[in-house]
Amino acid sequence: MLLHLLRHAHAGDPEAWDGPDAARPLSEKGQAQAERLGSFLADIAFKTDAVITSPKLRAAQTAQIVAGHLGIVVHEDDRLAGSLDLDTLEALLSRAENPDRPVLVGHDPDFSELLALLCDAANVPMRRAPWPRSRSIGRSGPVAGRCAG
Repeated sequence: MLLHLLRHAHAGDPEAWDGPDAARPLSEKGQAQAERLGSFLADIAFKTDAVITSPKLRAAQTAQIVAGHLGIVVHEDDRLAGSLDLDTLEALLSRAENPDRPVLVGHDPDFSELLALLCDAANVPMRRAPWPRSRSIGRSGPVAGRCAG
């Protein structure tokens, strides 16, 4: 399995947002980032068999824009709205009928913490870029294996 973790695109300063966190949308910059990423992935014929997103608006918008360029349907999963452990990740991927190349769209620091678990590392920070990390996961179970650069 090649698991792709996509942090939502730019959503502006959370301190400046006066609504509920889950309703914070992408900024214009974030919309442009997601469009550029989706266009780039389509241009390189990127293949995925599942795009699963957090229901938080900024992640869902990122997923919809990117998936629109790839011609794939987006599925929301509440488990991507917060911290993920390996059991939760395994359950989430099993729900998706064991995809071989899933893209999960979510948030940091949740994805940094998940990467640290997957890579058996103390900390794997994600840069603030919409497509910072892809990791190869071996197949004795949906989340077993090793991380590859």
